[in-house]
Amino acid sequence: MAKKIDGVIEAVRYKNGQVAMARVYEKRGATFSDRIIVERKVLLERLQKGQHYVIGAREDLLASTFTVGKRVLLVKKDDREFLATHETAINDLLEGAPFF
Repeated sequence: MAKKIDGVIEAVRYKNGQVAMARVYEKRGATFSDRIIVERKVLLERLQKGQHYVIGAREDLLASTFTVGKRVLLVKKDDREFLATHETAINDLLEGAPFF
């Protein structure tokens, strides 16, 4: 069985090579929220708690239906944490998420 999705990251903003904030749809019961802006610190905390986020986009006219892509991982290396879509990341990189 696939893990439930706690949030869908629609777009990201980078600053100095790190994710500064992300545009996210969050799971709220049986449906998803409207777009919200989540800062890096909050996103890191949620991933540390074990929440499951993916890169994706809401499908037009289909409410809480999303086209989902890669899972967002919390990668730890040398006392640093990165937001990435692959486990061998050496910096923040959310592949498939456009910039805003």
